[in-house]
This record gives sequence, structure tokens and C-alpha cells, in this order.
Amino acid sequence: MHIMEGYLPPLHAALWTAAAAPFVTVGIRRIVRTIEAHPETKLLLAASGAFAFVLSALKIPSVTGSCSHATGVGLGAMLFGPSAMAVLGSIVLLFQALLLAHGGITTLGANVFSMAIVGPWVAYGVFRLMRGVGSGHGFAVFMAAVLGDLCTYGTTSVQLALAFPDPVSGVAGALAKFLGIFAVTQIPLAVVEGLLTVVIVNLLVQNSRDDLRALSFTPTPREAAE
Repeated sequence: MHIMEGYLPPLHAALWTAAAAPFVTVGIRRIVRTIEAHPETKLLLAASGAFAFVLSALKIPSVTGSCSHATGVGLGAMLFGPSAMAVLGSIVLLFQALLLAHGGITTLGANVFSMAIVGPWVAYGVFRLMRGVGSGHGFAVFMAAVLGDLCTYGTTSVQLALAFPDPVSGVAGALAKFLGIFAVTQIPLAVVEGLLTVVIVNLLVQNSRDDLRALSFTPTPREAAE
């Protein structure tokens, strides 16, 4: 994703920014409450943002005006909730736009909506759902990271299709084309992100169990054995 600077029509850019703003506002309040209740998790919160920054900075050109890369937002969403990740993701995207020319300021709202809102909410929902039905903890983490990544790119495809419909087949035709092109690079990237997220979570379980317990993330003995 990371739609480049000036690529979206001004109206589209403004609408996506307006759509993202409430989520970021709620996320700020969520982070404040979390830090007040569990100040010991501040380092883990910062590490979640750094994880997203590093993974999403490793980009591969995919389609005109955009690129493919892992997102890294699933980890923070599972640990702190999707609202907190809306803020961390916005900070990540802003710094990348300013320092790496990765994305843009006018397209920041659209990029935030796809990577910092849709991706985290999907990852969080999948993780909670799979834990609720008795799935193993590691497999739940893997699927959450994979689907959060893929849905981020699905949202970016929708954004690009709405802005640049196909002259013949319209928005639906453009959406099919964008999804098809993204799939070539994004499906293997999503699988890699899922595996890496599982590795990171396993390390956290071994070395930061107290912090994870404060966030109600520590797997039960049964889940850890699966």
C-alpha cells in the first residue's frame, strides 16, 4: 500500500482522512488509559510501533502509485487492541512519508485507513475469534497477522479502484486488476509476516510474560501446548 504523494484526487484524499480521524482520536484515549493502568508496558508499546515501522519500510514496487510490503500491525493490534494501533500506525506512516518518501502527506489518511485501521481490526478480530473457538495460540497469531496484512491490501485496492475506475468495466474491473497484481507479491509477504509474528510472540512469551499477563495476552497452558 503506501499510496504515493499526490496520487489520489483531492476529494478522495480528504474523505479517507475524515474517515480515519475518529479511529485515531479513540486510539489516543485508549493508549493513555493503557499506560495509566499498566505503565510497565510502555516499552512493549514502543516495540510494537518499531516492529510495524521496520516491516512496512521494506517495500517492493507493485502497481503504479503504490508498493507491496509487510505491515507489522498485527502484533500491536493483538497486544494492545486495534484502537492503539491506529495511533502507532499513523505515527509510522507519517515518519515514513517525511523521512523515507514512502507514502505521502495528502494520502496519509488513506494509508492510515488501510494499514492502521482495517489491518489491525481484522488481525484483532481474527485472533480473538480463533482463540474463542479453541485454536492454538501460535496458529491464531499466524492467521491474524496474515489476514490483517491481506485485508490492508484489499482496502488499498478498493481505494485505488474508486479513484481510478476502469474505462470499460468500471470500479469492479479496476478492483479485480489491482487485487490480482497485489496478490503476486502480497500473498507470500503475508505468509512471511505471519511466521515472523509467531516468532516474535514466542520470544515475548519467554521473556516478557509479566507484561503480556498485564495485557491479558499470555496463552493458557493448553494453548501453549497446541
